[in-house]
Amino acid sequence: MAAEHPEAPKQLSVVAENVGSHLSEVSRDIVEHVTAKVPELGRDTTVIKVLQASIAENIATVLHVFENDISLDNVEAPAASLEYTRRLAQRDIPLTVMTRAHRFGQLRFLEWCLDELDRQGVDHELFTATNRRMLQLSFGYGDRIAENAAMVYQQERDHWLLGQTAARAARVRDIFTEKDVDLNWAEPALGYRLRQNHLGLVAWLPTLTGEGEGLARLDRITNEVARKLDCSARPLFVPRDAVLSWAWLPFGSRSEVSSEQLADVVERSDPPVHVCAGSVGYGIEGFRSTHRQALRTQELAAAASPVPQFTDFSTVAPIALMATNVDDMRAWVWDILGALAVDDENSARLRETARIFLDTGCSYTATASAQILHKNSVQYRIRKAETIMGHPVQKGHSDLEVALRAVQYLGSTLLRTRPA
Repeated sequence: MAAEHPEAPKQLSVVAENVGSHLSEVSRDIVEHVTAKVPELGRDTTVIKVLQASIAENIATVLHVFENDISLDNVEAPAASLEYTRRLAQRDIPLTVMTRAHRFGQLRFLEWCLDELDRQGVDHELFTATNRRMLQLSFGYGDRIAENAAMVYQQERDHWLLGQTAARAARVRDIFTEKDVDLNWAEPALGYRLRQNHLGLVAWLPTLTGEGEGLARLDRITNEVARKLDCSARPLFVPRDAVLSWAWLPFGSRSEVSSEQLADVVERSDPPVHVCAGSVGYGIEGFRSTHRQALRTQELAAAASPVPQFTDFSTVAPIALMATNVDDMRAWVWDILGALAVDDENSARLRETARIFLDTGCSYTATASAQILHKNSVQYRIRKAETIMGHPVQKGHSDLEVALRAVQYLGSTLLRTRPA
């Protein structure tokens, strides 16, 4: 093999510096590429967020190696990369999926670097030498990280499987994947009666705490909610990872639930916990459907800004069912609300009045009562909103109702920072 070109390290440093100046864009592009190429990662918002952090830290580390000619012997795996590995292990996502994601991410990263090297316009000899050095360091780093990740994955997987809840989680997965479930077998395995009414919950913590402490908090809040709602037995609690849990509350023959009581327990929790609830359902199909509803509601809540502490599927069902693509929803809301889709205090007041006006059947009197305003003030706000949007606020305007409701729950996620 030819001796290394003396200018290759310096040229690679220039490439790294220039690519690093677009770190956010590069990271976002690689995340989109990886999730498109490896659909097995799913739509789990927690996994995607940790994946984003892992990719950003790995890119920053490799660029640091390129730019400063650092020996790989002195490089350790980023913390976010190891946390991402643990989350995959906890969710029973195979190690092969993680390996494929790493390969696609590495390829996309090298494409960015090669494009930048090409823009430098160096001669063929230096281009080849710099490219060779880049590949050596990149694949050396990747091999080092992959070996470390495999060890961390297996350790975490073993630890997770040894947990007392592992068998229960496996039975739950069976219920969701098998059409015909033997209830006489499933109920004793779960320690939970399926032939009754259930309310599904998804709960998670905003930040990671000490080992084991997070799940203890989630288990505690689940039991507090069950007691507050007078559940007929202990809830079924299934940890998903260190900061996320699924739960089912047993209601026996009862089919009604007080979302106000549930919200009160959650919103008084300290430190704060986020909880999303489905609707009450009966039997094994109800067990499945209430859980699916809670998951859809969590997707909606996770996209909101700020993230609400409690969200109930029954109050956001139309939004949760249509919010599969927040970017498309944002564009649709802007189209419906026009210049009223601005993230400022005045627009927020007008949107709230318009929403309540529609909710009350376009009654000025009822809206004034709900907002503790004079009827003339309501009339002024509605006229102002209509002028800004360019169309009337009237009965039967279902698009406007849904758009206002979407903004109510997703907040600034769907709004402009300034008028178009």
